[in-house]
Amino acid sequence: MTVQIRDVTLRDGLQLVGRPLPTERKVRLVRELLALGVEHVEVGSMARPDLVPTLADTLDVVAELSDDERDRAWVWVATPRHVERAAAAGVRRFQYCLSASDAHNRANVGRDTEASVAAFPDALAAAQAVGGTVQLCIATAFTCPFDGEVPLERVLSIVDDPRTEGAVDVVIADTLGQAHPGEVRRRIAETARLRPGLGLVFHGHDTWGNGVANALAAVEGGATVVDGALGGLGGCPFAPGASGNTATEDLVFGLRPSWATPDAFGELVRLGEEVTTTLAEPDRARSQAGARSGAHAFGWVVDG
Repeated sequence: MTVQIRDVTLRDGLQLVGRPLPTERKVRLVRELLALGVEHVEVGSMARPDLVPTLADTLDVVAELSDDERDRAWVWVATPRHVERAAAAGVRRFQYCLSASDAHNRANVGRDTEASVAAFPDALAAAQAVGGTVQLCIATAFTCPFDGEVPLERVLSIVDDPRTEGAVDVVIADTLGQAHPGEVRRRIAETARLRPGLGLVFHGHDTWGNGVANALAAVEGGATVVDGALGGLGGCPFAPGASGNTATEDLVFGLRPSWATPDAFGELVRLGEEVTTTLAEPDRARSQAGARSGAHAFGWVVDG
């Protein structure tokens, strides 16, 4: 099983916190995560700063990164104009997000899903004009807080729409954390069958305690990248019932990507503890408790 981790602490992880993380700390966190071996990071969002003030400095973060760092750093966008503004600031990796559910798309980005799909070609062209690449992220790919269960056919119709061609990856998002492993495996596998040339990313939340199990099921279904946030931070401010992301620490301990070692895991635990303490948020990583258990005969227990 080959799997990569994308850490989304600096985007999804900060959407619901009550205080900002300083820009310089964000930049340092990007570098710390990449140095440990985390393959990709989300560094922020082009969402309106009055709606998501903790992400208002996204382009300031991007400006501090090197070209190599930017090549592994993704920014959330929802319109062609978002792409243009981000591209002018040096962003080259764009995650274009829309929701499978019209109700959530309207709450999240102010338009129905069809309007977001129709705008995708222009967003793609703006990214390609600067040598960038675009992921297509489908939020509420399992359930919607307003409409309930989202039919698989709805998700597949977006993936198979000719207007979404050109995306390098599809991100299938369990926005509310209500999916179960069998359904995650099925939807990822069906997406892979429909578009075999696309990369597949699974974005999960741990609301109902299935975060790691769902990530493993996604990998079994064909996903090669899974998202997580330090300390299980995160949630969607426009999706009632959405809680934190699956913790990066838990994903690393459970899925064991190629770079995962006890030392690297220990550093992730320390980073999660530091960030959640700085933000005055609880550390929800389940592996953090094990790492601090004092059972020192086990090599993954963390000292110091």
